[in-house]
Formats: sequence, structure tokens, C-alpha cells
Amino acid sequence: MIRHDGDMERTFAALPPAHGRGFAQTWWGQAWLKALEETALDLQQLKAGRRLARAGAVGAVSVRPGRITAVVQSRDRTAHRADVLLEELSAQQWDRFLDMTVERAGHVAALLDRDMPPHLVEDAAATGIELLPGMGDLEPECDCGAWDHCGHTAALCYQVARLLDQDPFVLFLMRGRGERDLLDDLQARSSAPAGTPPEASTSAEPEGVDAAEAYATGDILPPLPAVPELPTEPEAPPSLDTETPPALGVDPAALEFLAARTAAEAHRLLADALRTSPEQQATEAALTLAEDAVRFAAGSPAEDVAERLADGSGRGREGLALGVRAWRLGGVAALSVLDEEWTVEGETLARARAALESAWDEDERPSLRAQGNRWTVVGAPSQLRLGRDGRWWPYREELGRWVPAGGPAQDPATALASTQPASEDGAP
Repeated sequence: MIRHDGDMERTFAALPPAHGRGFAQTWWGQAWLKALEETALDLQQLKAGRRLARAGAVGAVSVRPGRITAVVQSRDRTAHRADVLLEELSAQQWDRFLDMTVERAGHVAALLDRDMPPHLVEDAAATGIELLPGMGDLEPECDCGAWDHCGHTAALCYQVARLLDQDPFVLFLMRGRGERDLLDDLQARSSAPAGTPPEASTSAEPEGVDAAEAYATGDILPPLPAVPELPTEPEAPPSLDTETPPALGVDPAALEFLAARTAAEAHRLLADALRTSPEQQATEAALTLAEDAVRFAAGSPAEDVAERLADGSGRGREGLALGVRAWRLGGVAALSVLDEEWTVEGETLARARAALESAWDEDERPSLRAQGNRWTVVGAPSQLRLGRDGRWWPYREELGRWVPAGGPAQDPATALASTQPASEDGAP
């Protein structure tokens, strides 16, 4: 691999203040902020970081493999060096990522357009590579002495979200590979001749063991073989396009779609199981028929199949399209927030009010009208909905109805920023 040393550190000039703007418009920028907000233990420090970033207190940002650095000025003009660390991918992980990417022309084209489609990240995750940070992955270091995220490291993260919006290669550099190195490796792998199939093993097949004997011997048997490597994507189900006419009441197109979506779901579940230990695996509740109809519709079925799903779910075409939009943002939880209005009471209401009170400075706090678990901005087509899990979901009014505007956030200000459209020049 050719390494361009000059490509392994990039410095971005200080960005102008971001008054009234969200820090992330792209889904990957919002995922970055979600990792920050789920990691930080003190919401007041997040609030302080947003305030500093909005005021333009973050200086030039240096991005290197595993680390981002900037000088951040406190409100009293004291300068602090803030660093945030992110683990680099190993050489083996990069090899798997590059091999996976060149197998799908759409992934390479998206990267060249400085886009990061969700399916690229999902395909990488299926091979055991987490490109975007998760909870606890953003490790702060600041000379102010704070042991957790302080206002300075939070401000740096909010500013980097704006950089990620403009150029996802910033994330790849943090993970250990500069833009030129990454593109050169992709080009080299794309132009390499197809490899010859591996030679058949000359070792003898292992002998079988009688089932009754195996049960009797119990713990003296050799250990089970290693789990086979997960395929990069589910295999396509067999085609039902044959010369034999289908049986009465059987729709081959619908059956093929059902088989394909079942294979994709099985692949996802297996990938999740291989990534986590049995103790970490959460038990998912069975979907209702209405929820399952939305899940299938999110798989982009043919027109006639979509019609049947719309009728069977009881949502109609427009309602199903709205459900699909919510599902793609957060699955069952997002669908529940779309459909259910519930009364917020007691301790839950107190926590919600406290979060809304601390999310903005006094002069920036929007006027909100509450109804159930929904807080609507007075005089603006924006709304926050509180999920039963305590997360805030952004909604925007379009053509007289409320539609999901983005994924959830622990902080209501971050969620509400997702309802604001990007400016014409593409800046967040």
C-alpha cells in the first residue's frame, strides 16, 4: 500500500458562528452527534459546548488518524486545547472494507460524490466494521482537567459535525486512512484481475461421529469448529419465473419479494448476533401485522405489492409512505412515535420539562405549545415528539400534516435543529 504522509493530517480553518443553524444536516453528521450525546454524562456541558460552537469559539480543527484537535476559547476568553480520540481501523478491517466497497459500484460512486449512503455503512457493519462512532467511542482529552466531555471537547465535536456534513472523508481520516490513500487503494482493487479460485483442500474429510456416541461422550468431544464468516450480503432467493402457471391465489411476484425480505432480515439478525455476546443481545418483541407491513414496504416492493401492503395495513398509500419514512429513521420506535399520542405525566413530565428548559439559552429558547407527548413550536412548522424511551424525535409540517424530519436525539435542541432545512449553499 502506498501511503501519502501529507494526506494523513488535514487542518480546517475556523468556521463562522452558526447562530440559528443545526450542526448536522446529513444522517452521518447526526450519527456523530448522537455518539457524543450518548457518551457525555453532563447535559450542561453539552449545552455549554453548543453555545461555544455557535459563537465561533472553536479555532482551526486538525484531523489525524485517531484524533481531532482544536483550541477552544471559554466564555471568559481562556484558550484550551481540546482533543477527541476515535479508535483507528486495523489493517485487516481496512482490507475487508475495501474489498466490500469495490464489489458494489454504487459505493465507490457515492464516495466520489462525497456521499455516505446508509447501505454502505450497513454493508460495512455486516463485515464487522463500524465506520461511525457509537456510544463511548468518542474519548475526550482537554487541558482544562475535565475527566469527561467538557464544554471545550463538546464544542469541538459539534464543529466537526459541520465538517463531516461537507466531507465524509474526514471520518475516514479519523479512522486511519487519508482520502488519496483510500481512493488509490479502491482504484487498484477495482482494476486488479479477478483472482483464481482457491485450490481445493487436499486434507481428508473429518470422520463422522455416531449421534448416540456423541451424546454419551459429552464433554470429552473436541470443541465445535469456528463460526463460518458471514456473507457480505444475503443470497438472492430462487426465481419463481417458470413456465408452470402458479396455483390459484399465489402471486409469484409477492412471494419472491417476501422471500427476499426474509433473507435480508435473517442476514441482519445473524450479523447482530455475531457482533455481540449472548448476554448483550436484546430480545426484540414480535412485530404486529401492521408493523410488519411497514417493514416490508420499506424494502421498496413492486407497485402491486405496495398496493396490497397499503390495503392490508389499513394505512392507505399516503399513510404507508409516511410509516415507511418513519421506519427508515428508527424502526418500531419511530413508527410508535408517528402513530401514538400519549399523556406525559409524573417524573417523565418533570424530566421532559427539565430537558427543554436546559436545551437552549434564555434568548434562544423557542416558544413551545404542549399537547400530550408533542411540543409544537409556536409560529413555525416544527415539532418535537417524546418517545416512551425518553428520546426526542423531530417532526416538520408538510402539506398540512406532520412528517418525521430526522432520527432521535437525547437533547431536544439537537432534535429540533433537524427540522430546519439546509441553506442553499449546502452549509448546515
